Amino acid sequence: MILTDRQPHRVEVTVLGEFELADFKQFETLFDEVLAGDAPVDLYFDLRGMAGFTVDVAWEEVVFSRQHGKDFRRIAVIAEHRWEAWAVWLTKLSAQAELRVFADEEGARSWLAGAL
Repeated sequence: MILTDRQPHRVEVTVLGEFELADFKQFETLFDEVLAGDAPVDLYFDLRGMAGFTVDVAWEEVVFSRQHGKDFRRIAVIAEHRWEAWAVWLTKLSAQAELRVFADEEGARSWLAGAL
C-alpha cells in the first residue's frame, strides 16, 4: 500500500507494507499528471514502512527510470536499511537527477526545498 500526495512539481510517496505493482502503477499515474506541467519533478519517497517489494515492481522501476530519467530534478529517499539505500543507488544509474538518501523526514524535505 502507498500513500501519495501531489504538489506542483513534486510527488510524495510513502510505502507501507509490501510495495506491489498496483502501487507502482498508482505512483506512475500521479507522476505523469505532475509531469504534464513541463518542469522537472521532485520526488519524496519514504521507505521506512516498506516490508519488501515484489519482483514485478523491481522490473517496472527499471523501465520507469529509463523512460523518465531526465524528468526528475531531485529525489529524496528516506530509508532505514542498507538494502533500501542500495536499491536507490541502482535507480541513480538511470536517473539524471540529484538523489540523496536520508534517515529523517526533516532533512529530506529541507533538501527538496533547497535549504541544504
